[in-house]
Amino acid sequence: MPIDAAKAVAAEPRTGEITWNHKDVQLYHLGLGAGVPATDPDELRYTLESRLHVLPSFATVAGSGSPGVISGLSMPGVEVDLARVLHGGQTVRLHRPIPVEGKALATGRIAAVYDKGKAAILVMRTEVADAEGPLWTNDAQIFVRGEGGWGGDRGPSTRLEPPTGEPDRTVERPIREDQALLYRLSGDWNPLHADPEFAKLAGFDRPILHGLCTYGLTLKAVVDTLLDGDVTRVRSYTTRFAGVVFPGETLRIRMWRREDGVQVAVSAVERDDAPVLADTIVEHT
Repeated sequence: MPIDAAKAVAAEPRTGEITWNHKDVQLYHLGLGAGVPATDPDELRYTLESRLHVLPSFATVAGSGSPGVISGLSMPGVEVDLARVLHGGQTVRLHRPIPVEGKALATGRIAAVYDKGKAAILVMRTEVADAEGPLWTNDAQIFVRGEGGWGGDRGPSTRLEPPTGEPDRTVERPIREDQALLYRLSGDWNPLHADPEFAKLAGFDRPILHGLCTYGLTLKAVVDTLLDGDVTRVRSYTTRFAGVVFPGETLRIRMWRREDGVQVAVSAVERDDAPVLADTIVEHT
């Protein structure tokens, strides 16, 4: 079997130094569609270095050479065909606010391997700390088709009860035609998001938007509308990638307040509200 769960979980972690500065943060925010209107004081917090704060989802791209998904797929015990790999979900847990500039140590490992029958799920964990202590923990859930069925642990259920009642807030966010081309400059160079021919080979009629771009854009919408624009209130952010987004579409983001945070559902307006992000929670103070 290409995945040896015990060997993968027992493998030595991979560690590397990462750095970032205000330009990396600004580019990431612009890749999410920040800066419209360009002179809006609320948007200047994302684009102007003298007022800059850092959206917590920046943790998914900070130091783009850090241990991550591709690195994890080459760990001992893991030999998979990249064509069978899907990014199934993402969680970021914040230990303290992310500074505008930083140098930190990122340690990556496979925290768990789950047997879903017709597929396996790898949980790739990256823990990041600087000289002052832990900063954030990233968990990427990687879905590998055709690699399950060995009788292993199925893992916990991540499905949430559907929210009841009307959303507390609904916003729509247009995705620019060049959104994926800008977002990929933050470090995800997968041609699926830029090359039409490659996209066709992957089964799409045109390039698709990065799931993590939708992830960041959605968090920005929650922070701006329900958290008074205060990025430091976010404690964790979890989602399941339920469908694709094409540049040029419009996202409908529905938000329900909960005792422990905000539950969110994201859909594509032009495709009859096709689900994009599901089982999504932003925990906050």
